[in-house]
Amino acid sequence: MKSDRPVLIIDYGMGNIGSIRNMLRYVGARAEVATQPDQLVDACGIILPGVGHFDRAMVSLRQTGMADALNEIAGRAAVPVLGICLGMQLMCKSSEEGTEPGLGFFDAAVRRFSFEANSKLKVPHMGWNEVAVHQGNTLLGEKTPPWSRYYFVHSYYVACENSQDVIGTTRFGNEFVSAVKSRNLVGVQFHPEKSHRFGMQLFRNFVKSLA
Repeated sequence: MKSDRPVLIIDYGMGNIGSIRNMLRYVGARAEVATQPDQLVDACGIILPGVGHFDRAMVSLRQTGMADALNEIAGRAAVPVLGICLGMQLMCKSSEEGTEPGLGFFDAAVRRFSFEANSKLKVPHMGWNEVAVHQGNTLLGEKTPPWSRYYFVHSYYVACENSQDVIGTTRFGNEFVSAVKSRNLVGVQFHPEKSHRFGMQLFRNFVKSLA
């Protein structure tokens, strides 16, 4: 990590804060929790976690002022932001899970998995799965081992309009987007904080990229 400034994990009541903070500290980052929007000014990197409902999360981010702060810090200041699971979905324009507009960082919509009634695939998609790396990137690594596994728990997936934003995909019935990147913004659909050494490597890569 090149900076003495902290990596801030946004706490808006819907994320796995403790596990993420422990992982970040393990890989050498100064990791702190942000509960107020003015704290984000000091960050060298921001993590937007999330477990739960899209609309409730967006309402919470707007009511606390975090949504405006994220737009300012991620946009004008170009501070790196990593969205995890629901956090990645919140970075999109909209979601079928609700009616609230998302942050709109990615030209993408969030859709619910849908399978035939007789399908053996059940929603949510839960458990370990592979991520195919689509383009060289510092987050997932250019040479991801074929046995890499990440832990997923989700009923909705991101549908990107811009294929250039897609850096990783996963198969669950059909192929879906499991990792995105645009400039200083990245997102992963899986939980790196629950993905053991593969998740730890992802956090290590994110921290190494920070100024």
